[in-house]
Amino acid sequence: MTRKPRSGHNGRVAAAKGVPFSASPVLQVQMPAWRSRLVLFILFVSFFALAARALWLQGISTDFLQKQGAVRYARTLELPATRGKITDRNGQVLASSVPVKAVWAIPDDVQEAPKEKLRQLAKLLEMSDAELHKKLDSDRGFVYLKRQVEQDATDKILKLDIPGIETRREYKRFYPEGEVTAHVVGFTNVEDVGQDGMELSNQKTLAGVAGSRRVIKDRLGRIVEDIEAVKEPHDGADLALSIDSKIQYIAFTQLKEAVEKHHAKAGGIIVLDVHTGEVLALANLPTYNPNDRSVLTGDQLRNRVVTDTYEPGSTLKPFTVGLSLDTGRVTPSTQFQTGPGKLTIGTASIGDADAHASLLSVADIIKFSSNIGTAKIALQMPPQEMWEMFTKVGLGQQPKFGFPGAAAGRVRPYKSWRPIEQATMGYGQGISVSLLQLAHAYMIWARNGDLIPLSFQKVTDLPIGTRVVSPQTAQEMRTMLETVVSPTGTAPQAQVPGYRVGGKTGTAYKVENGKYVHKYIASFCGIAPMSDPRIIVAVMLDEPTVGGHFGGSVAGPVFAAVTANALRALNVAPDSSVTNIVIPKDAVVEDL
Repeated sequence: MTRKPRSGHNGRVAAAKGVPFSASPVLQVQMPAWRSRLVLFILFVSFFALAARALWLQGISTDFLQKQGAVRYARTLELPATRGKITDRNGQVLASSVPVKAVWAIPDDVQEAPKEKLRQLAKLLEMSDAELHKKLDSDRGFVYLKRQVEQDATDKILKLDIPGIETRREYKRFYPEGEVTAHVVGFTNVEDVGQDGMELSNQKTLAGVAGSRRVIKDRLGRIVEDIEAVKEPHDGADLALSIDSKIQYIAFTQLKEAVEKHHAKAGGIIVLDVHTGEVLALANLPTYNPNDRSVLTGDQLRNRVVTDTYEPGSTLKPFTVGLSLDTGRVTPSTQFQTGPGKLTIGTASIGDADAHASLLSVADIIKFSSNIGTAKIALQMPPQEMWEMFTKVGLGQQPKFGFPGAAAGRVRPYKSWRPIEQATMGYGQGISVSLLQLAHAYMIWARNGDLIPLSFQKVTDLPIGTRVVSPQTAQEMRTMLETVVSPTGTAPQAQVPGYRVGGKTGTAYKVENGKYVHKYIASFCGIAPMSDPRIIVAVMLDEPTVGGHFGGSVAGPVFAAVTANALRALNVAPDSSVTNIVIPKDAVVEDL
């Protein structure tokens, strides 16, 4: 058996025979020579390309590198514009901007500070140590620690002399009247951008235009020098609202007392100037404090007067009756049979909440708020005429006064009305409106038949009205509305000492999941003074549960208190010699 020689032995044998060591079969390179030359060529080409690029960037075209360098040390600083003030009609400030600071950090530098200083920093920022460290653990080179920090707090923070901590000037919105004017004025977010109310609807004019300047900063964010001229900021324009702060406060406090007294779920009130269409007051409950942004959620944010709709009930009866008067179908003395207290239409029945005489005049139908009498008047008219009346006064239409979230309500097309639906819509059920729409519609009775637009801003020129009914019809309706607050009417508690007033009560079932439930909305919408109308006041309480639920006894007293104080605030002279109010013990009769 022949043994195979070892490789080392073969190498020695080859060397002994004069063969080069590299020619050994073991050491011979198998790669073709052209491949190594190709790699070498590519390396040389890459080197020359890099050299050419470096020559171009550093010797011929330097713009790119200069720009990249500037990005690392040059900064554009925004110079914030001051947001315009919001005032009431008399110049009282309702919203203003106060200077504050934003505290920001370079995380890597701040984390090198002593732990004791970081604990003091967290305390001044009103946050826990864990929350501060979470912000500083960011892998970004810049992080806001807290926005809108008061000046005294930032002064103490800077005295800590922590590397990487800097401040930036900004503004914070302050609302002197707090919750009283919250739903009118609205509020801004941390970026000072309007989120609700007039702050939102007038964002462009209030915000102004920010300025800027270019500076050089070092790695710690400190400004070294200015490199470009300053572009000055342009402050926002001031906004004068139609609101009268005195009347607003009166309306808010009286509504609050009523909601608490009757344990109501919510409430709303609005006061309008009959001459100008200005909103003198608007308040809602629940409300919120716009200075505390930590709790700006839920029902408290809802501007119920503007955005919520409900079935108005008997407060809508004057429009059905007024249309019949205006078209000559009835007069205030025309009588209707309302006995025996029930009216059957098809398979449904309509009833009155209280027994009346078998025959009621049109004037008494308003005074006693008869559903049967109103339904019979409604069924005398073509559905189209009623629909046109509702739409002319703005019901079912999107309000056009620039306030965010204003509801249109619902008035169904007249072609689909069944007789029972026409009858119930005649006394305010099967139709939905907002309290603002209802108060606006009452303008036709206060202004001798014409309607003017509403405004949340102070009006300098008197608006031109649109005729809806005749002056005679408006005058006749005012006379009938005045009887509602008489001792024998449905709202004697709405009387105002020294002034002739009038209005209409409403007590309507609420609708939940498409069905009427035994929960109520009590309302009253009235005009004062009747000799020369100046204001309209509409009040609504949602689900009163204590002390009654009728509009006359729940909403009527709120109307009386607000109207009395508002007329005095407006220097409206009394037009009645009657100063003592007589309210019968049984004067709680109301319609449903």
